[in-house]
Amino acid sequence: MPYGKVDKAIEDIRNGKFIIVVDSEDRENEGDLVMASELVTPDAVNFMAKEARGLICVSLSSERALDLDLAPMERRNTSLHKTAFTVSVDAVQNTTTGTSAYDRFQTIRTLIASDSVAEDLGRPGHVFPIVGKEGGVLRRSGHTEASMDLARMAGLQPSGTICEIMAEDGTMARFSELQTFSEKHDLVMITIEDLIRYRRSKENLVKRIETVAMPTGMGEFRLHLYEDLYADDSHLALTIGDIQAEESVLVRIHSECLTGDVFGSMRCDCGDQLNEAMKKIADVGTGIIVYLRQEGRGIGLAHKIKAYKLQEDGLDTVEANVKLGFPPDLRDYGVGAQIIYDLGARKLIVMTNNPMKLVGLEGHGLEIVDRKSINIGANECNRGYLETKKTKLGHLIE
Repeated sequence: MPYGKVDKAIEDIRNGKFIIVVDSEDRENEGDLVMASELVTPDAVNFMAKEARGLICVSLSSERALDLDLAPMERRNTSLHKTAFTVSVDAVQNTTTGTSAYDRFQTIRTLIASDSVAEDLGRPGHVFPIVGKEGGVLRRSGHTEASMDLARMAGLQPSGTICEIMAEDGTMARFSELQTFSEKHDLVMITIEDLIRYRRSKENLVKRIETVAMPTGMGEFRLHLYEDLYADDSHLALTIGDIQAEESVLVRIHSECLTGDVFGSMRCDCGDQLNEAMKKIADVGTGIIVYLRQEGRGIGLAHKIKAYKLQEDGLDTVEANVKLGFPPDLRDYGVGAQIIYDLGARKLIVMTNNPMKLVGLEGHGLEIVDRKSINIGANECNRGYLETKKTKLGHLIE
C-alpha cells in the first residue's frame, strides 16, 4: 500500500505548512486545518480565522497540560467524541485582549515553550488546548491525536494547532467542500484512516505474546495474551472458530470488571453481559471477545470501590467518578481495535449498548456492519445504575 500522501503531509508539516486532516463520515465528518504548533505564525492564525472560521485549538500531551495546570474544561465530559478540552487560555505577556491573531500566536507559543509555567497563562482565554491520548491515532482516531502524531513524525514538538473548516454558510464543510478548499489553497489532504494505516504499517499498540486452548462450559475457545506496548499492562482475547477477513464476525469488547465478572456482583450487568456474549459467540461458532484491562470504566479497581461507597452515600455512577476527580468514562478502544485487526477480522457485528465503542473502532481498517444490543434485565440492585448509563452516558439500553 503506497503511503506517499502521508509522507508528503509529514514533509509539509515539517516545513511549516498547513495540511487538511479529515475524519470518518460516521464520526464528526469534518476536516481540520493542521499546522505544527512550534511553526505557527500570526499570519497562520489569521488564515485559520479568516478562511477556516472554526475554533482554534492546540493539541497537548497530558504531561504538558499537567505542567501548565490546565484543568479540564468540564469534569463530566459528555461530548460524543470525548474531546478533552481544558480551560481556555491567553498568554499573560505581550498580549492585549487575547483575541487578535498576534495575541493568539503568542498564546500558542507560550503553551509549547519549554520554560513556560502555569502563571504565564490567563484563564479563560481565546485559545483552546485539547489533551491528546498517549499512543495517538492508534489509541483514539481524532484530529487532536492526528495533529500530535504528524508533528512528532515531522521531528517537531508533539503539538498541533488545529481549526475546523467551515462552509461559507456557517455549516461544517463536508468532503466535497474540503476537496475544493484543498485545491483552492494547494493543501495536502489526508484522512485519519490514512494516518492510522501509515502508523500501523510501522508500529503497533499491542503485541501478541501467547495463545492457548481455553475450554469453557460454553465452548472450546482460544485465549490470546496481548502486551500493551504503551502501558505496563496486558489484555486478553477469546476466539472461537475460524476468523476470516471476508466474513462478518460477531465481536464483543468487554472492559474488565472484577466484581461483576468474577464475584457475580449485582451492582452492575458486566458479568451477565460477558456470559451472554460468550454464549452467543459459542452458538454462532465464530467470534471474538476482547477483554481489556479497563476496570471501573478506566479508573482502576481501588477507585471503583471508592466510587461504590459514594454511590451508597447517594451519588450515581457518573457523579461518583466525577467526585473522585475522573471523567465519567476514561476508556478507549484503540487497543481493542488493534487486537481485533491482528486476529484477522475486518467486518464486525458488534455486541454493545455503548455507541462510544463504535466510534472507538472507526478508522482502524475495520468495518462495522451491524450493532447488536446485549441487554440484561435489571435487578433490584442495578436498576438505577442502568438508568444512569442510559440517560447520562448514552447507552442504548432497551
